[in-house]
Amino acid sequence: MGQLIYSGIASLDGYVADRDGNFSWSEPDQEVHTFINDLERDVATYLFGRRMYQVLSVWETFGSTPGAPDYIQDYGRIWQGADKVVYSSSLTSVDTARTRIERAFDAEAVRKLKESTAGKISIGGATLAAAALQAGLVDECQLFVNPVAVGGGLRFLPDGLNLRLDLLAERRFGNGVVYLRYRVLP
Repeated sequence: MGQLIYSGIASLDGYVADRDGNFSWSEPDQEVHTFINDLERDVATYLFGRRMYQVLSVWETFGSTPGAPDYIQDYGRIWQGADKVVYSSSLTSVDTARTRIERAFDAEAVRKLKESTAGKISIGGATLAAAALQAGLVDECQLFVNPVAVGGGLRFLPDGLNLRLDLLAERRFGNGVVYLRYRVLP
């Protein structure tokens, strides 16, 4: 059975983007990016909201740019090797291989995907992840906390969500980022 993992980069005050939608402060350096690559290497399927997909779709070709650093090329290969499901009511097509569009989040369909997938399933995008968390589908949360406070915006975890978590791993990086890995308790 597949494991659904919500992974994201957030500010110390819990936001993935500020009030203006800016998240430039979250760009991982080489050390963090290499660690993320290792975490995502076994992802069989990515589930994305439209905005997250549009941000990440550059990896369809970005990692193959001549002269790109090894860790960038590595993530490009990881992206290209995984299936992708984009949840969007407005997209009419996608520009990336191994990608399909679903018009709405269907908790039962994701439950079936988990049952039929041997590998990891990664969910990206705070709004989509909120729906999966509220449906009780998320098995783990992986959070990269950046040493910045943005004062408001799009939260990593939605307001009103009540979760019990068990800390599985933590790691501190040279740039002040802290990685936290939690199992979601029943």
